[in-house]
Amino acid sequence: MSLDTVFFGGGTPSLLTPSEICMLMDSIEESFSLSDDTEFTVEVNPATLTEASLDAFISRGANRFSIGLQSIHENELKKLGRIHTYEDFLSTYKMLRDYGIQNISIDLMFGIPEQTIDTLNKTLDAIFALDPEHISAYGLIIEEGTPFFKAKNTLPLPTEDEEREMYFHIAKKLKTHGYEHYEISNFGKPRRHSRHNLKYWRCEEYIGVGLSAHSYYNGVRAGNSRDINEYYQGKGRELTHLTYDDTAFEFVMLALRLSDGFSLDEYKTHFGKDFLSGREEKLSFYRSGDFLKINDGRLFLTEKGFYVSNTIISDLLL
Repeated sequence: MSLDTVFFGGGTPSLLTPSEICMLMDSIEESFSLSDDTEFTVEVNPATLTEASLDAFISRGANRFSIGLQSIHENELKKLGRIHTYEDFLSTYKMLRDYGIQNISIDLMFGIPEQTIDTLNKTLDAIFALDPEHISAYGLIIEEGTPFFKAKNTLPLPTEDEEREMYFHIAKKLKTHGYEHYEISNFGKPRRHSRHNLKYWRCEEYIGVGLSAHSYYNGVRAGNSRDINEYYQGKGRELTHLTYDDTAFEFVMLALRLSDGFSLDEYKTHFGKDFLSGREEKLSFYRSGDFLKINDGRLFLTEKGFYVSNTIISDLLL
């Protein structure tokens, strides 16, 4: 089997030693072949990447790197519990460019403690000055059971209105700098969209390896255990055999994360029914509010719809 994308992430791959990187790549190449144009992405924490590890990754085919910047402001990074500084990030970015990497993605966050439109704007301007090929922008989600959740009532967080303003400010500003808003949280220059992540949103197959990794193959979703001891013992793997209704639900739910949505004809071909039928009133409501459009046989959310996508998708599918 040939792989056209490889993604090292879901943790901190930049912590791996050169020998560990080579061992993992040996395992991959024993089971799969890599195509000539394989997109090989490595997630990087700015404070952990060494030249030796970078050498190893590049020698084994890595050609795309995703760096977790989040913010250029030290107070905001500290509030997030990040171990890197802005200077660490700049050093890592320069090292990647010096090694000839021409496909770099930068992660930033909005709605974080002590952040304002002004500090967000300064972070964006700093990123534009570097001219990366891809930018991911994620809103802070406070999960139950985390230190943030326990302190949520005392954290200096932006208001909901301020967070909404940040999202649309990011989208507008990135567009003016040539980035295409191709997925709810992702912006890329032309032909620089993440090929690997597009597989998830287009319901294509992928194989996840490692602790807590997930896969989708032959109509089955699989998730490895989050418990390290269970994982080593080959236990705790969860399998979900998708039903017809599950597949139809996921087709729409994932496609509506993309700016081009999905083809109504393709939906009908796959599932034997008209998606619009029975949803006319809801669709009319969202179209009249400029949350959703139907053009050239495709149904997709607008930028306005992206921000409330969970509500719209739930309303249309549940």
